[in-house]
Amino acid sequence: MGIRHPNLEEARRLTEKTLDAQFLHEIQHGLNCSPFEGQAVLDVVKEVYFPFLDAMQQTARPGQVTLVALDAEEPAGKPLAACSTRTICLTVSRGPEDDTLLRQDGPAAFRQARIPALLGEAVLQGALLTREDLAHRIFYVNPRTISRDLAVLRRQCPAPDLPLRGTVHDIGPVITHRVQVIRQALEGHTTSDICRNLHHTADAVANYLATFRRTAALAVQGMACETIAFLLHRSPRLIAQYYALWEQYRHDPRLTAFLDPTPGLVPDEKGGLS
Repeated sequence: MGIRHPNLEEARRLTEKTLDAQFLHEIQHGLNCSPFEGQAVLDVVKEVYFPFLDAMQQTARPGQVTLVALDAEEPAGKPLAACSTRTICLTVSRGPEDDTLLRQDGPAAFRQARIPALLGEAVLQGALLTREDLAHRIFYVNPRTISRDLAVLRRQCPAPDLPLRGTVHDIGPVITHRVQVIRQALEGHTTSDICRNLHHTADAVANYLATFRRTAALAVQGMACETIAFLLHRSPRLIAQYYALWEQYRHDPRLTAFLDPTPGLVPDEKGGLS
């Protein structure tokens, strides 16, 4: 057995999550190119298009960062080089609010305030972040520092674990988080409550509620889980859990109100069901 070199392994993992690696993965798997052919095509694309791309306006707003992360649907244990990735945009700083937090409470408090929202933003865009992503791509600290921040967050709120790739096995916890969002909404919790309880952003909560509502509406029409997943472009596992949740609450008046398009019988602005 060879000697492990954690620093080199970490560097290799980060190398697999770049735009170059994403392009090479797509062209090698999509067009069945060899690694040599894929690299040749990438070099030509850079030579021809990059002078023009550099002049294009950036899509990220001030305080945001764009990075490449692993697709949330990729199972644990799969080699990173074979995994699909997503280019996502995350809000690192919210402006004056975070400037004040950083000045008054320090870098640790700032990171701990932003990490749950960053993880939620990534999940909403179909990706999962790692400790290394947070350390080297966002906050520029040692991964051990991020581990300490995560430990503090878990002590502060005994909610289900934060949706990091390292704590997600076959995407189960991410799906479970989504189901818990729906369940808490059906039980009358507001968006603020759900965001605080489950470490999700308001946009993520709204997205999950909308997907569940479409799932339930199609289930009422008698459609099968597989058909619903295809129509909504969602994971069959996620739709199966939403379907089970619909069956559990199908006779509950709150679910009936949630599915009724009549004004006043839809999720209220706070995220609960009125």
